[in-house]
Parts: sequence; structure tokens; C-alpha cells
Amino acid sequence: MSRIGKTPVPIPDKVTVDFDGLTVTVKGPKGELKRQMPEGVSFDKKDNTVVVIPTTTKIFSRQRHGLCRALIANMVVGVSQGFSKKLEIVGVGSRAQVKGKNLVVSAGYSHPVEMIPPDGITYKVESNTNVTVSGIDKEIVGNEAAKIRSIRPPEPYKGKGIKYHDERILRKAGKSGKK
Repeated sequence: MSRIGKTPVPIPDKVTVDFDGLTVTVKGPKGELKRQMPEGVSFDKKDNTVVVIPTTTKIFSRQRHGLCRALIANMVVGVSQGFSKKLEIVGVGSRAQVKGKNLVVSAGYSHPVEMIPPDGITYKVESNTNVTVSGIDKEIVGNEAAKIRSIRPPEPYKGKGIKYHDERILRKAGKSGKK
């Protein structure tokens, strides 16, 4: 059995988890998430915790055991606290701003790049160079942050570009002149 899958998922106050076959619905103060889980697992709710149980001992059921537990745990955290990813824009003249709900990034191209957020995602910009992507679905927040980073990924010589807040860029030495 999966070590992650064996761990029960605690359900905080004001959060409800409902099961309808393999469909899991989690409601909380920040919103509601619904997800269809893969076959091979079943769910049991005991004393404000959810336990994921593999239905068979076959490999596909054991593979999905830990996955389903992690997905449910992320849904519970998302509707109770939410998720956010921070990005930094490095480089002279590169900046971001929010126009309405959309994010407009000027990253050294001939035109600014406009990002339209999907449902449940909000952008926040601090001091023109720090962007925060937040929402209740961890998967969508991570994908949107990756899309913003892909506008201008950081380059290894001067470190210019859009990087995650905690990302460390491996720097390369430039050309060495003749001696």
C-alpha cells in the first residue's frame, strides 16, 4: 500500500466532502470543487477524516491509491485556504499590470502579452515586477503560473526573464576575452 495513500485526510470545520460513486465534491468557505476520480479506489468518511482504500491488490489500483488521496487533500486545502504562486519579473523595462481581470506583461517583445484568467483564478501585481496567481484549484494555479513564466523564461547569463519567487537560476559564465 502507498504510504501517502494510507494517511487519512483531515477535514477542517466549515468544509464538507461528499462522494457520489467516484465523483468527489468538496465545499468550503472559498468555493466548491468537483472531480471525477479514477477507478480502483473507494472512499470512507470517519470522524472528520477521509480515508482512500484501494479496491483490489492489482497494480493499477495501488498506483491510484496515493494519487486520489493527494487530489482530495489538495481539494480540501484549496476550498479552505486557497493556493497561490508568486513570480518575479527580472530585467530593465519588463513589468506587469492588471487591466480589469486580465494580466498584461511587457517582457521585451514588440507588443505586450495579455493573459486572460480562467474561472476561479485572480492575478495580483505588486511593484510592477511581482505577480501573484491565486485560486482554489492547485492544478489550475500551477498551470497559469507556468504559462506566465513561459512568456519569457529566465536566461542563464544575466538571469533576465520571469521566474518563480523561490526559483534559483543556475548562472553560466559569459565569454572570456583574449588575454
